[in-house]
Amino acid sequence: MLDWTTSTSPASQRLEPALADNPLDGTATENPPAESRADPSTSRLVTAAPGLEPIALGAARIQVDDKRIINCRADLNQLVPFKYAWAWEKYLAACANHWMPNEIPMAADIAQWKDPNSLTEDERTIIKRALGFFSTADSLVANNLVLAVYRHLTNPECRQYLLRQAFEEALHTHSYQYIIESLGMDEAEIFNMYREVPAVHDKAAWSLPFTESLADPGFQTGTLQDNQRLLRDLIAFYVVFEGIFFYVGFVQLLSFGRRNKMTGTAEQIQYILRDESMHMNFGIDVINQIKLENPEVWTASFQQEMRELILDATELEIRYAHDTLPRGVLGLNAGMFVEYLHFIANRRCQQIGLAELFPGAANPFPWMSEMLDLKKEKNFFETRVIEYQTGGALSW
Repeated sequence: MLDWTTSTSPASQRLEPALADNPLDGTATENPPAESRADPSTSRLVTAAPGLEPIALGAARIQVDDKRIINCRADLNQLVPFKYAWAWEKYLAACANHWMPNEIPMAADIAQWKDPNSLTEDERTIIKRALGFFSTADSLVANNLVLAVYRHLTNPECRQYLLRQAFEEALHTHSYQYIIESLGMDEAEIFNMYREVPAVHDKAAWSLPFTESLADPGFQTGTLQDNQRLLRDLIAFYVVFEGIFFYVGFVQLLSFGRRNKMTGTAEQIQYILRDESMHMNFGIDVINQIKLENPEVWTASFQQEMRELILDATELEIRYAHDTLPRGVLGLNAGMFVEYLHFIANRRCQQIGLAELFPGAANPFPWMSEMLDLKKEKNFFETRVIEYQTGGALSW
């Protein structure tokens, strides 16, 4: 069992890993963290961020085998030779799938939102709750990427994708603002919802300690304990936050579009779903690569803790589903989301090599797989080609 030092707050359980004293045998010696130097003003050791080490004139060229996903001594300023082709391919795919929110027409959405007979109060609540969580969540993810994850992934092709992902998180926040402004919603109500609505607050508060852990300026990988700490925080963000916490809102808002309601909003959510699916898959590839290169981190006790982490998060998302669906709307009810979230949790466990939490759980929304697949020529809104790409990459 890992030695996590814990304290309890009303919002969530704060997890602070106890630091290990001894370096990981072999890995830390062969691939130690970034070089350290003395800070004369404080007489303490300061660790240079990976990629900011002194540049040595005449140093040997980088060999592909020098590269590692974490704890790497290879010069991070050299993108090639590629070691992780999957990271570069995801970067290129993300660039090809570029879109902008204000290119999507919102006239029909505005008319429906202003029509008192077009949407029920329950339907309006679902939309506002989803926008309230999403607008906060993508900001939290962007902060996590920029302040924390980028520093610890010591591979340039992975960092290249992270830069694109950070832009896409900003684009998603732009999209929510565009929807909120277009519909004339109370912007303060939506953007401050994570401080006012418990079901929205609890998910955001759950995630914050993991970002605080990674963003700790004194934290660096290189020991068994710290490598596990990084892996835990990556699982919390990529598997849980992006792979579970978004999915009730995705199903709900896409269900509007399937009924020809709020089609502009739903179309933007469909593009966001595509982006987030790629973010999650990239994160899962990173997690599995860390496991492959550092197999000692994947202990039985650590796996059990990760299953418990995913289970706790699934319960939070189930509570959010009940909060947003006190009564059935759009052919949906809270019970369907319990089954769906059990199915999603199983899928996430499988993707990182964990045993299922809910054996036998089925998917009550098979059409969501179609949304993720994005192979159709046109989406169900009949508004534009679904494989929306930049002009140079689009094949009509």
